[in-house]
Amino acid sequence: MTRNSKLPTVEQFRADYPEFDDTAIYPDATITRYLNRADRQLDQNVFGSDFVDLVELFTAHYTEMSGRINSAGKNGVVNSSRSAGVLSSKSIDKVSASYDVSGIIDPDAGFWNNTNYGREFYYWWSMFGMGGRQL
Repeated sequence: MTRNSKLPTVEQFRADYPEFDDTAIYPDATITRYLNRADRQLDQNVFGSDFVDLVELFTAHYTEMSGRINSAGKNGVVNSSRSAGVLSSKSIDKVSASYDVSGIIDPDAGFWNNTNYGREFYYWWSMFGMGGRQL
């Protein structure tokens, strides 16, 4: 049983984030687990109308992290939203690329820097700034 009546469903999450529609990589059980974890850790009374957005960003972050493991095991390729900086170098032979993420990485965000969803979640979550919180 969830604490918050506005907790999004798996179907709503997939509609809002269609990039998670592959049920082999992103099973319903995984999404449900993270929706429920977000419900336990985020308070709808504090976040009000932003609650659903924050729950979905939280869920997308953890679901992507889980999906990286599932997709790597499935096809040997790790899917990721991490490479989202400015291209700072590249090589042609043996294909290589480097990205400068210093402009998008928050040094205080730690683990949340691992996905675009986590970075966005951390940004919006920290905007509430009501004293120290541990997440």
